[in-house]
Amino acid sequence: MLFRQVYDYIITRLERQVWQADEKLPSIRQLAQELGVNRLTVLKAYQLLKQNGKAYVKEKSGYYICPIDPKQMQDEHPEIHPGSFNGHLKNNLSEIHQVPVIYQFSQALIDPNLLPNLFLSEYVKKVFDIYPKLMGTYSTAQGDEELREHLSQYMVRHHKAQLTSSDLLITTGAQQAIDLISRNYIRPLDAILVERPTYSAALDTFRSYGARFLPVDITPEGYDLEKVEMLMKQYQPRFFYMNPTFHNPTGYTVPSGQRKQLVELAERYQCLLIEDDAFHDMFFDQTPPPPMFTYDTEGWVVYIRSFSKYVAPGLRISAIIGRKAVIAQLTTAKSLADNGTPLVNQKIFLHYFESERMQQHLEKLRIALQIRRDIMEEEVAATGWKWVSPKGGLNLWLKLPDHFPVESFLNECFRQSVSFVPGTICDPLKEMREWIRLSYSFVNEGQLREGIRRLVDIARSMK
Repeated sequence: MLFRQVYDYIITRLERQVWQADEKLPSIRQLAQELGVNRLTVLKAYQLLKQNGKAYVKEKSGYYICPIDPKQMQDEHPEIHPGSFNGHLKNNLSEIHQVPVIYQFSQALIDPNLLPNLFLSEYVKKVFDIYPKLMGTYSTAQGDEELREHLSQYMVRHHKAQLTSSDLLITTGAQQAIDLISRNYIRPLDAILVERPTYSAALDTFRSYGARFLPVDITPEGYDLEKVEMLMKQYQPRFFYMNPTFHNPTGYTVPSGQRKQLVELAERYQCLLIEDDAFHDMFFDQTPPPPMFTYDTEGWVVYIRSFSKYVAPGLRISAIIGRKAVIAQLTTAKSLADNGTPLVNQKIFLHYFESERMQQHLEKLRIALQIRRDIMEEEVAATGWKWVSPKGGLNLWLKLPDHFPVESFLNECFRQSVSFVPGTICDPLKEMREWIRLSYSFVNEGQLREGIRRLVDIARSMK
């Protein structure tokens, strides 16, 4: 709810002591104008502040900050110190991953046994022979020039993209790319377009920077482009974060015709499109449409491409591809974050990624993942649950019966060593209570059958 975001915005400023005890808060009209929201939204936030003992009202004067009882502050923050007032950081997906289970269906990662570990170890030795002083060298903040050149040529060959190595920034995984973009483009209560549902860790990142969500439903047919245009025109959002290829969590793929139209809308309304493409090469029957970035001629698409997920996830190699002005800003942010992704990881990835073995590995991996998708669908077929069979990616997005107690279901699954991702954390409105995401990629085929049967048995016992 929007008034909760306004409330959180005020609480953050209180924690940072921007406003002091007994200081008058801005008038409802003033704050509404400052944040670009309705006055009723600010009024609801102020009423919640009063209800929670954070503010009080002076008749005919306005809302004021409540004095803070030092003892109460000590109880709420027993280890207060400078820098401890950022209590709104949360990563719902990470918290689920931290629960130790045998049947791991919450991790959208590939089973390590499907990865080319033996071949990769050979390339590690090769890399240290080629670069004997590698461990004593930093990468540049933008990333290794040799790797960026190779990846730019890869994009030219495979997608006919017009770019050079200077249009790429190497990041330590796609999650860092999302964070760098958020840091550069989001200010508190900035409006952004997000899919509903979408990747939950991205939502948590955007929340941490104070973004205001404008949800756009994604379906097997794509988006309602009339709604997208209306939202762009009315709210002038900072960007539209999207995952249009084997979408996480749904598995849907946005058709090529819509991709072209979205780029046109982005240009018309000057709204960046943040295209997160984690599973592009994980297709089963046919290749997906070209990335939206390939339709962009004016610089309104920022493309995040994960490369190491199906080679060696531990290398954490991703790239942001964009026009030079965008990459320059993000490179500065990257330099402040870590001064560059480890050079060892970049060189190891480079020399394996361009090998013939890598392409052979990819073909086998697609077959293995398709088999695991089929096993999972076979095991849930008798439940009556609904889903659209994905044509690629790592996830199955299922709708359980209406009013099904998913929270209790998740807790019982944890107790019986099974995990999944509840739909509520993938929903910017936190309302998709009957939906769950199951990842079929992380456990082996035997565990997949056993774990899904256990999950289905738990669900039947809760009817």
